[in-house]
Amino acid sequence: MGTHRRPKPPSRARIATLGVAAGAVSLIPTQSQAAPKPTVDEVRKQVEKLYEEATGPTEEYNGVLEKQKKLQREVDSAQDRLARKQQEFNELREQLGPLAAEQYRSGAIDSSVQLFLSSDPDDFLERAEVLGRTSARQAEALRAMQGKQRELAQERADATERLKALAETRTKAKEKKDAVQAKLTEARKLLNSLTAAQRASMQAAQERDDAAAGVSDSAASYNGPASGRAKTALDFAYAQLGKPYEWGSTGPNSYDCSGLVGASWRTAGVSLPRTVKEMYDAGRKVSRSDMQPGDIIYWYNDSQHNGMYVGNGKAIHAPRTGKNIEIVPVDSMPFFAASRP
Repeated sequence: MGTHRRPKPPSRARIATLGVAAGAVSLIPTQSQAAPKPTVDEVRKQVEKLYEEATGPTEEYNGVLEKQKKLQREVDSAQDRLARKQQEFNELREQLGPLAAEQYRSGAIDSSVQLFLSSDPDDFLERAEVLGRTSARQAEALRAMQGKQRELAQERADATERLKALAETRTKAKEKKDAVQAKLTEARKLLNSLTAAQRASMQAAQERDDAAAGVSDSAASYNGPASGRAKTALDFAYAQLGKPYEWGSTGPNSYDCSGLVGASWRTAGVSLPRTVKEMYDAGRKVSRSDMQPGDIIYWYNDSQHNGMYVGNGKAIHAPRTGKNIEIVPVDSMPFFAASRP
């Protein structure tokens, strides 16, 4: 019969250790404990970050929309050509009807049928003429129909490819749009988490910061050193001061950054591409020290945000959602480059 040992009672040291561990566990917050709400300043910084993160996809969306418009025009043109080719083909087929009936009465096989069954239509036509089985008039009509059939097939294939590219571009545009909307929705949720008093406090803080930085969205007339077309463009831009930023907009009631630049220069008779990236690629680059009023300024990089230099170290731009077109110091954002239309 075996001997059973009684378990030793825990030592005082072990009891003390377990007590400390239990105390430590009780200090860990449970899932039911709500996370502390962000302060007004934290919300403001998060909202600013979200709006800034939305500017890149906004310009990408603008670019995709421009591509979509171009593809739509190409699709419309291809479909018009296809319809014309189909009509020409139908007319030729009607003209061949009497020829086919004539051959049927004479007991010959319809040349158009033989043509379409032949693996080499050109070779068939040559042999048919040599054998006297079809007249020169018939051969000419069949060759014309064969040519139209080839053109019709090519136009149909071309239209199909362009329609496919358009569908892919529309899908991409939706993805870019959703990315922007997600950022803006998140920003709105943060703002809605504040009380009315907190929102007023945040607005007041923003206005104080803008005033300290020399930012202004008050309507004013341009009275700087620009001349010629640059002055015309800046006169227009200044007339938009105080109008809201709206992503994807080119006016007249609201603008995004590249929308404002493009609309301003368009009044001066200069046609610019739609997006920040396209404007940067198309423009003649100038150094910061050589900038003149009307030149396009790019902040952050070559594809995110732009505005127009007005002189005296300041620029006009459409900033971001929630703000209006304003005058800012060039150094209010990281300067990247400048170009001249």
